Amino acid sequence: MAKPPAAEVDAGGRAVRVSSPDRVIFEATDATPEVTKVMVAQFFADVGDGLVRALRERPTALERWTSGVRPGMRLATGPQDKDADAFYQKRVPKGAPDYLETVKVAFPSGRTAEEICPTEIAVPVWCAHMGTLVFHPWPVRRADVDHPDELRIDLDPQPGTTFTDAVRVAGVARELLDELGIAGFPKTSGNRGVHVFVRVEPRWTFEELRHAAIGFGRELARRDDQVTVDWWKEERGERIFVDFNQNNRDRTIASAYSLRPLPGAPVSTPVTWDELAGLTDPGAFNLFTVPERMADGDPWAAIDDVAHSLDPLLELWETLPGGELNWPPDYPKMPGEPPRVQPSKKVAEHWDADGNRIEP
Repeated sequence: MAKPPAAEVDAGGRAVRVSSPDRVIFEATDATPEVTKVMVAQFFADVGDGLVRALRERPTALERWTSGVRPGMRLATGPQDKDADAFYQKRVPKGAPDYLETVKVAFPSGRTAEEICPTEIAVPVWCAHMGTLVFHPWPVRRADVDHPDELRIDLDPQPGTTFTDAVRVAGVARELLDELGIAGFPKTSGNRGVHVFVRVEPRWTFEELRHAAIGFGRELARRDDQVTVDWWKEERGERIFVDFNQNNRDRTIASAYSLRPLPGAPVSTPVTWDELAGLTDPGAFNLFTVPERMADGDPWAAIDDVAHSLDPLLELWETLPGGELNWPPDYPKMPGEPPRVQPSKKVAEHWDADGNRIEP
């Protein structure tokens, strides 16, 4: 049987070719029709203003679900996971169009790569042609990839908690940001969590950005018993985890207006604070409903108007007790870091004061 002809999607005046346009990416649910590949590409074009605002000039990794989303499918956990159904693409894919721009980034391992650096909506639409559903931008711009311009507060509901719990905690986070004179911009994660983004002056390192996130999380936990910054899952309990390590180099969060690989084609959607406070079903924001919202404007339209200092948050890091916390497992051992072993498995006499293992 001959392949169906490719489709074209108008993306800011460019005609972007989309192969296999009728391939089903999201199956129909009781609430939403099925979603085809060309519908994904058209969605990115329709939310172009907001999507480009989230991605412009940022190194961006792609989350590619080339066969669509089905029950039981999973995302690769690393380059050695060859049996997964979807994968992260950090390097520029082969066959990229000439209008796609790139930027060189360095990973914690010391390796480097050229990553996609979107500058126009045709780039995300072409990425949809490549099976991309989720965009993972770095919190830096191409002009300076070592000094972040964005703090990301990731409110992650742990087992036993709900989206409603995350929304309530986000309200407490808003109060704290207001007290510090900092403007935060919330969005749904597209799943159960809430993200709050803050534009910051690009004067600090990734390590300082991470410390600012820890300081904010600790103050949030001091104010609210349902909040934790405990790195080990066994210590978090039924609380909302402030995932401070999402502010590290090569750690990313789904961008605003990314789709999520879940039934119903949900979207990580910018909202106003008042809108968030009354929201109970994040799945109501999906591929079919979000473009209509854009007609009323993007709630994040003013996110680039002011860039804040990290000093108030770094002061929290310096004054609140707790010290350094664990880094992600693929990072080298960092100065002052606690032992990288689950607390329940730790035997005190096997570790020295600096967190180094002592062989028995």
